[in-house]
Amino acid sequence: MPRRPRCQAPGAIYHVTSRGTEGRDVFLDDLDRGLFLTVLGEVVLDRGWVCPAYCLMTNHFHLVVQTPQADLAVGMHRLNSAHANYFNRRHDHVGHLFQSRYAAELIERESHLLESCRYVVLNPV
Repeated sequence: MPRRPRCQAPGAIYHVTSRGTEGRDVFLDDLDRGLFLTVLGEVVLDRGWVCPAYCLMTNHFHLVVQTPQADLAVGMHRLNSAHANYFNRRHDHVGHLFQSRYAAELIERESHLLESCRYVVLNPV
């Protein structure tokens, strides 16, 4: 599991993951995925993030994001909260959707960025 960065820095790049509680699904259909991507797009635009790679799996997701401001926690809170609230209302689900706080691994080298992007886009394979 990726480690959580100790501090957030402006311009930092992260490989972020978030999983469903007990491995449960967090995307049941294309409508779920579409809403998540809409909110992700809003967060990226509002926060000025760059997202060179993402992958939505049935029970988790991966993002590679660069944050011009030190605001990864703010953006991830908005993204995960919006999706969990929507999912719980739409599917009459009660309780936590995500297993825990997202995990984020700080990417510090260009080779690591390329490796992370490759891993994320090939995750379904």
